[in-house]
Amino acid sequence: METPLTVRDVTYERLAKTIDHSLLRPELTLAEVREGCELAARYDVASVCVRPADVVLAAEPLRGTAVAVGTVVGFPHGAHRTETKVFEAERAMVDGATELDMVINIGWLRSGEDDRVREDIGAVVDAAAGHALVKVILENAYLSDDEKLRGSRLVEAAGADYVKTSTGFAPGGATIEDLLLMRGAVSERVRVKAAGGVRTLDALLEVISVGVDRIGATQTAAILDDYRARTAA
Repeated sequence: METPLTVRDVTYERLAKTIDHSLLRPELTLAEVREGCELAARYDVASVCVRPADVVLAAEPLRGTAVAVGTVVGFPHGAHRTETKVFEAERAMVDGATELDMVINIGWLRSGEDDRVREDIGAVVDAAAGHALVKVILENAYLSDDEKLRGSRLVEAAGADYVKTSTGFAPGGATIEDLLLMRGAVSERVRVKAAGGVRTLDALLEVISVGVDRIGATQTAAILDDYRARTAA
């Protein structure tokens, strides 16, 4: 495993543009979502990831910034019909989303229905083509290592942009072991997103060191404020 990066090895911009600021908790008020989007703009992160009904709300405070609007598809269980996932993706893009985090059909993967899993992902990829990035959530807490490997390879075969560890709503989140496994399972074309448990600057530096390109974070301000404090002259 690579030696973890230190704050001296990375710029603020690189760190910030690794973060998808997560606003997915079901109890968030509209005011809290708006405040979260304003925070994301202040810290100039990669994106916000909001609930589907909040995409229009998020698009307004982020208009004119370099922060993308993202949302979720088939969330959090992945067992929606493929047609429903496609509709969710299409509606989200109409509303202003340019990044889509979709959940695979976990039960299909565990049942060995690999063709169906690939086709489910591929339908969303086709709907998003040229309009939005597609990040595919495996939900590793429920999978064996073999299933994680197969799932990662199916994500690449379907043409998606990212393979992602978790929704953040399952019993476990991202682990270094899983991130290494996923990074090794796909080509450099496919990027890796860690979600669930990356709550500190040191944890973020560690996952970047093993090949992660994005994280889902709720502790965005704490992470980036810590970076600024450690690098202050």
